Amino acid sequence: MTEPVDPRENRLLASLPDAEWLRWQPQLELCEMPLGKVLYESGAPLHYVHFPTNAIVSLLYVLENGSSAEIAVVGHEGVVGVAIFMGGGSTPSRAVVQSAGMGYRLRADAIKLEFERSGPVMHLMLRYTQALITQMSQTAVCNRHHTLDQQLCRWLLLSLDRLPGNELVMTQELISNMLGVRREGVTEAAHKLQEIGLIRYARGHISVLDRPGLERRTCECYAVVKREYDRLLPDRVAV
Repeated sequence: MTEPVDPRENRLLASLPDAEWLRWQPQLELCEMPLGKVLYESGAPLHYVHFPTNAIVSLLYVLENGSSAEIAVVGHEGVVGVAIFMGGGSTPSRAVVQSAGMGYRLRADAIKLEFERSGPVMHLMLRYTQALITQMSQTAVCNRHHTLDQQLCRWLLLSLDRLPGNELVMTQELISNMLGVRREGVTEAAHKLQEIGLIRYARGHISVLDRPGLERRTCECYAVVKREYDRLLPDRVAV
């Protein structure tokens, strides 16, 4: 049996005003998000939006030759499937569970109806989408101009912000796929961070030992993204 999880562990659901929350509550479906589960494929119609509670979902752009790179991560702060309420209905990216956990989903027609009310839900989702676009833009800049060492620190910090603890279950192969780089490069960067005492890596588990040290070592991209999420997503939406 799946253990129930409070839907309002998701920051967007927790930010709904009371009237909207009461209307949404019976429509939310608890769903498992096992590692590697594909929530939607590139170009395919989206039937649900997903609100992770303690899982992390990677949005990946996949090339024709099968190689991929992460363009954003979504956790308890957000929603997967913004194309539904933005009017696209599909997207060229793929959404894959990066860290296993739970979440809730809402049917596409239900979220579109809420969006069309032009009330607090629409404003909340638009602010979230702006924050997500900032993350995507900053990821592109980071991957072009900053070192792999800095990119790995940024990626670890963004993932930690979306998990309750300080440990990630991640293989180097998975990280290399997310960052769009060779596995050997990730191995070298991870060993460097371990040697200076910032992380401990063993058998697919990464424990962060010194978060302030990671924040000092990363580039400005992490702080830009975090500030934008904090600015745009208050704990509660004004009723």
